[in-house]
Amino acid sequence: MADSVMNTAEEQKLNLNINVDARSACERHITVTVSRDDIDRFMNKEFAELKPVAQIPGFRPGKAPMNIVKSRFRKDVAERVKSAILMESISQVNDSENLAPISDPMFDYVSLEIPQTGDFVFEYDIEVRPEFEVPEWKGMKLEKPVRDFSDADIDAASAAFRSRMGKLNETEDAAAAGDYIATKLFIRYNEEIINSSESEIIRLRPSLLFSDATIEKFDEQMDGVKAGETRTIGFTLSDSAPNVLLRGKEVEAVFEVQKVYKLDIPEVNEEFLTRFNFETEDAYRDFLRLNLESQMAYQQQQAAREKITSLLLESANWELPPVLLERQSERELYRMMLELQRSGFPLEKIQEHLNILRQNSIESTKKLLKEHFILERIAENENIDADEADYDEEIQEIAAKTQESARRIRARLEKQNRMDILRNQIIERKVIDLIMKNAQFEETTFEPYPEEMATIEFPAGGDGKAEEAATENQEEAKEN
Repeated sequence: MADSVMNTAEEQKLNLNINVDARSACERHITVTVSRDDIDRFMNKEFAELKPVAQIPGFRPGKAPMNIVKSRFRKDVAERVKSAILMESISQVNDSENLAPISDPMFDYVSLEIPQTGDFVFEYDIEVRPEFEVPEWKGMKLEKPVRDFSDADIDAASAAFRSRMGKLNETEDAAAAGDYIATKLFIRYNEEIINSSESEIIRLRPSLLFSDATIEKFDEQMDGVKAGETRTIGFTLSDSAPNVLLRGKEVEAVFEVQKVYKLDIPEVNEEFLTRFNFETEDAYRDFLRLNLESQMAYQQQQAAREKITSLLLESANWELPPVLLERQSERELYRMMLELQRSGFPLEKIQEHLNILRQNSIESTKKLLKEHFILERIAENENIDADEADYDEEIQEIAAKTQESARRIRARLEKQNRMDILRNQIIERKVIDLIMKNAQFEETTFEPYPEEMATIEFPAGGDGKAEEAATENQEEAKEN
């Protein structure tokens, strides 16, 4: 019966009174008044569908008088009509006011009730894409990173791949650059532990990336450490750290080293090729070359995105609300993860990229969102969209690069309600391809990403929830 209500809404537009309050470039507070005539039309249609099947004690099915049916089922019908009217009203508002929502409407659904008399008035907040002029993108001058990959490039890629697949052998020797340590890790601020991990396996590389900080010269500062020893290193949390109270603060990382490992890197032989399902060494090297080419293509797309964004920023005088940026941050990071997976980056490099973005999450999200807005506008102007074949191809590309089944990837995206993120990724790449077809290029040299960073997924400063709760409790105690 809910379908009958929706069909009615499609047949005849609602007579709405709409008031839009633009509170910022992206924020709208909207008040909608639905006329009594529309409410009655929805209600009457629903009751007309219900009466022939209504089961009420004392009457045969469908034989109860309409006034009794209305009395008995008014509450249920009003709830269904409320849902239908809200959906149709918001859709009409978006169309009539030319709004491009970037979030779901925010309102208290439970508190809203369809009145028995008079109009239905409701209010909601919504975040929308800002209004801006699309910059001229045809004939853009772009830098295009290119490289004819040599045997030496493939050898370097092979060394990196084999390093990731190597075996860790415990040693009593002191650790040196490139070795691994198993360590307990404590993060301290003013001698108080703010975060910890009982066990981390970390490679000694020039930089150690947390999601909210970086320790530079990490390999040098840990050089010579042995199992059973402790090293303490000071560093600064980023200005975008999840723990708001500790943003920009100096903290210490205490490494209680439990074990030291040397990396046993496998040779390229028959056993190695069989292990990774390569029929020949040439097939293995072709795989490495393909990954390098995918990473170069990613860099070419990124160069185009950055140029477009820089053009947009020349005329964009609007700001994105911090609350919006925080809410969209994880979505944008997830989209970036999918893009990096598709481009053949290994897990360690993906985590490295994401940690760098998280360390400056507000500015990173602002940039990514502005890129999305401009590419979305171009897509609309050029009638670019994604179809089912595009979804299949995108998922197959990710599956091929991650060695995971396409079925499992699709199931995870659907379960997490993230297919829309995949759609954005597909459309944005199509737009970039179109821009590049109409661009003028200046070729630059593509440099494969260096293996210089180790990563830890958790935020060094913690998520800040405990500290915020403690602060709130202290403030409440003062008030009381």
